[in-house]
Amino acid sequence: MRKKFLAGICAASFLLVGCGNDEIQPAKPPVVKILQVSPSNAAQEENYSGVVRGRYETNLSFQVGGKIISRDVQAGSRVRAGDVLMTLDPKDIAEQSRSAEAQVSSAKAQLQLAKTNYARYAALFKEDAIAAAVLDQYKTQLDAAQAAYDAAAAQAQQSQNALEYTTLTANADGVISAVNAEVGQVVSAGQTVLTLVQTAELEVVVNIPENKIGDVQIGQRVSADFWATKDSVSGTVREISPMADSASRTFAVKISLPDVQSIQLGMTANVSIASSAASSAIVLPLSAIYQTGDAAQVWLVDGGKVSLRKVEVVAFDDNNVQVLGLKAGDKVVVAGVHKLRDGQEVRVGTGN
Repeated sequence: MRKKFLAGICAASFLLVGCGNDEIQPAKPPVVKILQVSPSNAAQEENYSGVVRGRYETNLSFQVGGKIISRDVQAGSRVRAGDVLMTLDPKDIAEQSRSAEAQVSSAKAQLQLAKTNYARYAALFKEDAIAAAVLDQYKTQLDAAQAAYDAAAAQAQQSQNALEYTTLTANADGVISAVNAEVGQVVSAGQTVLTLVQTAELEVVVNIPENKIGDVQIGQRVSADFWATKDSVSGTVREISPMADSASRTFAVKISLPDVQSIQLGMTANVSIASSAASSAIVLPLSAIYQTGDAAQVWLVDGGKVSLRKVEVVAFDDNNVQVLGLKAGDKVVVAGVHKLRDGQEVRVGTGN
């Protein structure tokens, strides 16, 4: 029994000694996917869709009210300055004009009588036949008659102008973009009946989000491409809305276009505007950002080890992000960033 026990101890000892000869293999560094920063990763410009409009759009209306008896244009009609667009029934206004002319004739007769009386009594006053108070009375009557005549003449001129206002004419060359009233309709003074777009100067209107409006300046040169004509032209930022739209929270930006015959009202344009941070902003996949608190960071690979670098996020675009703080040649980890630790050794995957 004692011999069997000793033999078991010896066998166990040999087993222990044999296990001690095997070496423990260290864990291999993890494989990471990287993106090497190059000039091609730089954010060069922003693109926005816009619509071609006329720089000057006028809502036309009559200066007097009445019933429309004719309409000489329709939506899309091209007109020249002075062309007749619409006409109101002039009968009532013509009667008012004749009444005003009659008032002028009556006031003129009263003025003539006042002048005659004043001249007669002025002669008597020179001969000391009447008192000065009597002459002053006729002088007052003459002044009142003159004032009444002037008022009647002004009223007659106003009535004549109103008669001319029954014809609506184009104030400039352009295109009728909207018709808001029809023949037979009674309209009031100032009610919009037509919209005239002047085609001499065209512009593109785009809406810029509030985080990008700082990239746009009045007088800045931009590029506009037109899907319908395949034309590409250079425009100039003419106007920037001082206030964001209450619904979309975007700023309307108007861009003046050169005189290009192929561009028509309502066409769609793609406007490219260079970013103010284009020279230093780098586009990375959103997966590359390692967020710690409020700070955005990325993992850089240098010498086979990773280290964190703080970056500034300037814009988001779908699954990409634009950041500042990187330079050409930096190797940025773009996958598995939350499994790394500072100073950890890594292997770069093939194809990166």
